[in-house]
Amino acid sequence: MTLTLTIDTVRWREHHRGVLGRFPGLVPVCKGNGYGFGHQRLMRETTRLGVRLAAVGTVQEAALVQDAFPGDLLILTPYRNGEAPLELSDGTIRVVSSPEHCDGLTGRRVVVELMSSMRRHGITEDDLPALRAVMGGWEFEGFSIHLPLNRVDGAGGAGEVASWMRRLHEARMPLHRVLVSHLSAEEMARLHAEFPRTSFRLRTGTKLWLGDPGATRYHSRVLDVVRPERAERLGAGRRQPAPGRSLAVVAGGTSHGVGLRAPRRLSGLRDRARHVAGIGHACLNRHLSPFVWDGRRCRFAEPPRLQESVLLVPGDAPPPVAGDEVEVRLRYTITRPDRVVEEPRVPLDALAVTGPAPERG
Repeated sequence: MTLTLTIDTVRWREHHRGVLGRFPGLVPVCKGNGYGFGHQRLMRETTRLGVRLAAVGTVQEAALVQDAFPGDLLILTPYRNGEAPLELSDGTIRVVSSPEHCDGLTGRRVVVELMSSMRRHGITEDDLPALRAVMGGWEFEGFSIHLPLNRVDGAGGAGEVASWMRRLHEARMPLHRVLVSHLSAEEMARLHAEFPRTSFRLRTGTKLWLGDPGATRYHSRVLDVVRPERAERLGAGRRQPAPGRSLAVVAGGTSHGVGLRAPRRLSGLRDRARHVAGIGHACLNRHLSPFVWDGRRCRFAEPPRLQESVLLVPGDAPPPVAGDEVEVRLRYTITRPDRVVEEPRVPLDALAVTGPAPERG
């Protein structure tokens, strides 16, 4: 009973090298569930790329992977006074987003997060005097700015970074390194041309690990197929399925991320119409699943269980048999597969990356 992630290793790593070539100084991000691959695997791939600085989401993630990664780890969650202490290595870099939350950072390596148009957290221009008063005891690594993914107002991300650069220059702040997100290679080139004395480094996870959808896939196995008799009630909810329909029991349930959804922003009439239609189907207990059989997404026969799901096989499709493979269309950032398979299997050091020695931090 397994939900499997299969990786075309050669193609996946070719994509990594292509991204690294377009974005010199790239800072790989490994957070959450490790983008579906797991933290340890992504740390090994980061090491193979010759990158000496990676980013994780939390102090707990840093403690989990620091022994497996020989480089430095940037913790993206901002530091807050009174944190529960964890044993972190000297290669750990903390993010400061408020001059009020800096206790205990004397002698530590620090990156300062700037407030972006996301308006999530970060230092504002008004905070700069207070920041200067507390940063003297740090080993200052540079600034960071997390830009919004969708810039609906038409404002360019490079322009937002450039605006901050000018304000920091006027405040006489050190500008040797700035970490940025969600910028194109062209935008990065513009920043390097305008501010040649500053090293701009893109930090990204999605673009690096998930940028080639054809390199990876999720799939499951059919565990059993039943064809209930008329008026027979099945499942935990004792529901009566549609007559004449086969039910397929497949590996993959809520513990893997099946059936989990996050709120999404709706824009335009088409998006809203689809959402309303989905509500209508939900009222009739007709929920689409991520499992695909005969080229079509199956509906859940009942809500997914912890480790398996029961599907309604489309009425005009040939029913599967136990052992058949079923495609699963899942979001990588919420999925935890039972196993990861590499095809073809390639030794970790077989595709070494050559180039200039990476800079510290």
